[in-house]
Amino acid sequence: MYNYDSAVSRNIGWVTEDEQNLLRNKRVAIAGLGGVGGAHLVTLARLGIANFNISDFDSFEVHNMNRQNGALMSTVGKEKLNVMRDKVFDINPSSDIRSFPTGVDSNNIDEFLEGVDLYVDSLDFFALDARKLAFRKCAEKKIPAITAAPLGMGCAFLAFLPGKLSFEDYFCLEGHTEEQQLIRFLIGLSPSMLQKSYLVDMTRADFKAKKGPSTPMAVDLCAGIAGSNALKILLKRGDVIAAPYGLHFDAYKNKLTKTWRPGGNKNPLQKITLRIAERILLK
Repeated sequence: MYNYDSAVSRNIGWVTEDEQNLLRNKRVAIAGLGGVGGAHLVTLARLGIANFNISDFDSFEVHNMNRQNGALMSTVGKEKLNVMRDKVFDINPSSDIRSFPTGVDSNNIDEFLEGVDLYVDSLDFFALDARKLAFRKCAEKKIPAITAAPLGMGCAFLAFLPGKLSFEDYFCLEGHTEEQQLIRFLIGLSPSMLQKSYLVDMTRADFKAKKGPSTPMAVDLCAGIAGSNALKILLKRGDVIAAPYGLHFDAYKNKLTKTWRPGGNKNPLQKITLRIAERILLK
C-alpha cells in the first residue's frame, strides 16, 4: 500500500517535514522527456513533488539507449510521454500529471504553464523555437526557469529568475541564422567550454545534421544539479546562481567553474569566443 510520508521519509533531515509538504504541493513543468527530461522528472518525483505538467511528442528509439531514462528494449517505439508518466505513477500513484502529447507551441504554452511554480527546460538542444517561446512566457508570467545542459561528461547550469536577466537578453539569439543561434546557445550555456578538450571526434558534433554525442554521466549530473536548484527555488532556501552567472561542472576534467558573462553573448569576451566557435563548427 502506497504511503507518501513513508516513501519520502529518507528525504527528511535534508528537508523538514513542513518543507516536504510544501514540495508535495508544488507544480513543475518539464518540456521534453528524452535525455535530461526523463532524469529530471524521475528525480523530482522521488524528491516528493507530486504535480507535473509534461510534454513530448516523440517515441523511444534504440539510439536513445545510451542516456535516456525511459529508453529500454521494452519501450522502443512507445511514446516517451506515456512511458515517463507511467514511471512517475509507479513512484507516486497519487501524482497529478497534466500531459501535452504534441509538445509545446504557441497554441498551448499558456495552458502548459498554468499554475506552475517552476519550469525545467529539457527540450532537445536543437529545438530553438519552442525553447525561446517557453522562456519568454516564463519571464512574462514571472515563473522561475532553469536549464541544465549535458555537455561531454558534465553539466552546464543556468537559472533565469523573475526580475533578473532574461533568456533572450542573455543569449541574444534574434537576428541570427539558425546555425548561428545554435552556436550562441551552446557558447552561452558553456562559456568555459570545459568539454572541448576531450572531444575525440569533432565530426560527431554536426550542427547541420542536428546531431551530437552524449553520455549518460552528463544526464545524471544534470538531474542532480537541476534537482538541487529546484529544491532551493521551490523552498526559497539557499543561494541560486542566476544568469549572467552560471555553473559548469565537468567530472572528466575534475573541475567546477562559476561563469560570469555580464551582458551574456553581447559581452566582448563572449563575442571573441563566438567568432572562434563559428569558424570551427561551421567549417
